[in-house]
Amino acid sequence: MHSERPVRCVARKKIVFVIVEGPSEDDALGVLLEQIYDKNHVFLYIAHCDITAEFYSNSSSYNIKTRVGNIVKEYAKSNHLDKKDFQEIVHIVDTDGAFIPDVNVCEDVSRNEPNYTPTKILTRNVDKIRERNKRKSQSLNKMILSEAIWGVPYQVYYMSCNLDHVLYDKQNSSDADKEKDSLAFAQKYRRDVDSFVHLICDSDFSVSGEYKETWNYIREGLHSLERHTNFGICLKKATMSQDKDN
Repeated sequence: MHSERPVRCVARKKIVFVIVEGPSEDDALGVLLEQIYDKNHVFLYIAHCDITAEFYSNSSSYNIKTRVGNIVKEYAKSNHLDKKDFQEIVHIVDTDGAFIPDVNVCEDVSRNEPNYTPTKILTRNVDKIRERNKRKSQSLNKMILSEAIWGVPYQVYYMSCNLDHVLYDKQNSSDADKEKDSLAFAQKYRRDVDSFVHLICDSDFSVSGEYKETWNYIREGLHSLERHTNFGICLKKATMSQDKDN
């Protein structure tokens, strides 16, 4: 299941295919990315799940690259497109503490849902979260090494511990708070995209450097629970490209 946001589509301009986990990501980022890539057709695919942590993602029959590739190919087929019509695939994921040591996943029977802190995950089902972290980290490790999918340039960027943590400094938001905060965020920055780019690229939580170096950082210690993002790499590349075209 996915959702498409209407965008300004210019004939023969290539598509920037952006994969996000849920509607709050679309609400917060969609209108801003449309402006940053204003000379391209931006399509936001909402996965409505964390495809890097799906229960079968660690089975021998599951290939995370195939899963992502099928998402793009299905969209292309339904819109009579070919791989040449795509400029790049941008995949935005939450880290959810996936790379932390098992010892930092701690039992708390009072929690109906996992509770995230900068140092631990509290959960009533420790084994389930540890297994999820194993699946998710293995899937992400594969995707970090993938330079293209279906022949289209691909990179995956993280929001740690999740998008709400990076954008609003909240780790355990309810669905209602996610919706409220995402709409307020988009309203705040939709007419000031430069400030949004500055926030993501130049804040104390911004992880800069070479792409794979930023992934090495988030995989160390407890960083995948802390407030960090490397999405600034993507935004800098996009804004530089737009500046060259102007």
